[in-house]
Amino acid sequence: MIGELLPGSVVAEVAYDDPPQARLEPAEEAAIARAVGSRRREFTTVRHCARLALGRLGVPYLPLVPGLRGAPGWPDGVVGSLTHCAGFRGAAVAHAGDVVSLGIDAEPALPLPEGVFEAIALPDEQKRTAELLAEHPDTPWDRLLFSAKESVYKTWFPLTRLFLEFSEADLTFRTDGTFHAELLVPGPVVDGRRLGSFDGRWTVRDGLLATAITVLP
Repeated sequence: MIGELLPGSVVAEVAYDDPPQARLEPAEEAAIARAVGSRRREFTTVRHCARLALGRLGVPYLPLVPGLRGAPGWPDGVVGSLTHCAGFRGAAVAHAGDVVSLGIDAEPALPLPEGVFEAIALPDEQKRTAELLAEHPDTPWDRLLFSAKESVYKTWFPLTRLFLEFSEADLTFRTDGTFHAELLVPGPVVDGRRLGSFDGRWTVRDGLLATAITVLP
């Protein structure tokens, strides 16, 4: 599901349950020691996915310990992103020479809880989402917007090490499975060029939705 949204230079691994062979390194165990069972399972399985993806990339696995704002610390020379929700865990990784940054997110394909949409959507986004819902009512456009904003943040943060508010990116969805995120604050500088926007892809299938962004050199 995630893999179809990413270019061939990115390796993705997903899981729809929590396999018994999933394990943690001691440093990861310490980071999750006080977590409840459900949090521990998703934390463990998403790192199992990362272990498999890094192996396919030819990179030894190192403990993915949450750092600043919970972002995992990837091995040198690797960019990556993790996501998990009920019934799904996923990891995507790439060599830093092939991909500048990437962000993935998965969510249940259900409308957002009451009040969340208004908290995360700009007025223009609310208007466009209402129009999409009127034309395509079977797609949870509000949850897609939330997911895409998560992918924007996961792409943004490794490049800036700064927080990005939901209100600081204006997203437009297309029904062809793509979306555009216009940054409303100064974007990161990559190879001497300032990025003012990100482009991503989305899908909805089998009770889940996913979004992904890849920034190429």
